[in-house]
Amino acid sequence: MPDPLPSSQLGGFSPSPPLLEALNHHLSFKSGDSVAVALSGGADSAMLAVHTHLWASRRKVTLHFFHIHHGLQAIADQWQAHVHDLAARLQRPCHSLRVQVQSRRLSADGMESAARDARYQGLAELAHFVGLQHVLLAHHQDDQAETVLMRLLRGTGTTGLGAMAPRMQRDQLQYWRPWLEQPRALILQASDAFAAATGWHAVQDPTNINPDYTRGAVRDLLTPVLDARWPGWQSRLQRQAQLSRETQEVLDSVASQDWQTLEPDETGRSFSLVAWRSLEPARQSLVLRYWLQEQGAGLPTQARLAELLKQLRGLHARGHDRNLMWKHGQNLVRCVRGRVQIESAGPGDQQAGLVADQASK
Repeated sequence: MPDPLPSSQLGGFSPSPPLLEALNHHLSFKSGDSVAVALSGGADSAMLAVHTHLWASRRKVTLHFFHIHHGLQAIADQWQAHVHDLAARLQRPCHSLRVQVQSRRLSADGMESAARDARYQGLAELAHFVGLQHVLLAHHQDDQAETVLMRLLRGTGTTGLGAMAPRMQRDQLQYWRPWLEQPRALILQASDAFAAATGWHAVQDPTNINPDYTRGAVRDLLTPVLDARWPGWQSRLQRQAQLSRETQEVLDSVASQDWQTLEPDETGRSFSLVAWRSLEPARQSLVLRYWLQEQGAGLPTQARLAELLKQLRGLHARGHDRNLMWKHGQNLVRCVRGRVQIESAGPGDQQAGLVADQASK
């Protein structure tokens, strides 16, 4: 493949200085590093691809584009061809993967979640195939504000209000979101300028404003009202997400210190019930959340966590001769001989929240 085209050969397109500066600020890749951009063909990911192409060219960073074909739209094949056309214009390699989304009998939000999981799985497969560990995502300030708003409406806690992190690890990959502080209006301006200069137009996904989806409902029903009544609400909610992440970092530090007092085993998969009971109620809850996350079990809902707290507190009053069994996803929390432990749930395990009347052996 020939050397990637510089900006001067992109039909005279001038990149957005704030978008480029955001890449300078958030990315630290150096010459010889390899990175990919997740490219759907929409305006956001297309402009991230174009601006990262220019950024990477100056730093001799190897750049790939990854496209996930979900097969959920009738024109998905056209989107894939359109993405490869953009990659060809930029003279960058583009790798596509068709994934299967288990969408039968799912609600719109359930299908959206299934598609997201399939997308991350597909990105991981492509990254493994190419041999890289860093993938850039095009989430921006408006996406972040919508996420905060949706989680507020669901009654989420501090962790949830942190919304999307600028950098996260998943499936042994590092995902980067360098544009979380950039408004979508700026990205759309760049997309329009790129289309005028090159003739390449971003695709439009109709599900983005479909009110059957929660995010689509926010965009279609709430955003116009918020824009009219509270201009700039996106930047304020984006800052709230940042503050929530900073608050959560402090809480995680406190939980980590409390965890060390619980007589954990070497694997971190069990701790002393008596030691846990000595903590204040709020810190009991905090350290349980911390422990579940550290074990890769994910955060339970507030109601589910309250159920576990109630059982752990009540179990001690009855003594240590009974086993607690609390199922959470693919994991099972038990209490055996005064130690709370987590293990993989087997097919014969009882349902969540049950306290078995079996005596410990």
